Amino acid sequence: MNGLWRPRVLGAWRIPAHGPLILAGNHAHNIDGPMLIGTSPRPVHFLVKKEAFVGPLDPFLRAIGQIEVDRASADRTAIAHALGVLAHGGVLGIFPEGTRGGAEFAQLRAGLAYFALRSGAPIVPVAVLGSARQGRLVSALPPLRSRIDIVYGEPFAAGDGSGRRTRGALDAATSRIQDRLTAHMAEARRATGR
Repeated sequence: MNGLWRPRVLGAWRIPAHGPLILAGNHAHNIDGPMLIGTSPRPVHFLVKKEAFVGPLDPFLRAIGQIEVDRASADRTAIAHALGVLAHGGVLGIFPEGTRGGAEFAQLRAGLAYFALRSGAPIVPVAVLGSARQGRLVSALPPLRSRIDIVYGEPFAAGDGSGRRTRGALDAATSRIQDRLTAHMAEARRATGR
């Protein structure tokens, strides 16, 4: 990542050094996941669509601990692996919109709230800014040597402290998470001038 672009990491000190953690990032471009994996102070295990596990990428993604997920259904194997990462004190990376979007956390899926409530792990919002720009040499990638900002926010709990995992608690947690992620994105834009 440092050879192709100029990543600037802000707020990495906010990531707890130990214990289970969920990184919740925006997803505007295919390089967002690799950028977070490469710049995070702790190893990150992302839920990655099964379509990415083809050819030489398959053994590579598995070797670096990424989790294959079938987005067409409730993939129980992927869920079990993700909860296992958290149970062992690891970092789970999630793009809560489920796919690449407008990078604004406009439409969150309930998966992030489920993992947070079920595991009790805090969530650290992270904004990747500058990756959606198109390069002139390779239009599928941001311009080479351009700056990409990775901004980590304050950890927060998704639940209300009651420990409930009902449908209502899940919906309330999803709403709370969306508010926090949206606020973090606005703060990240102010901090970086983007």
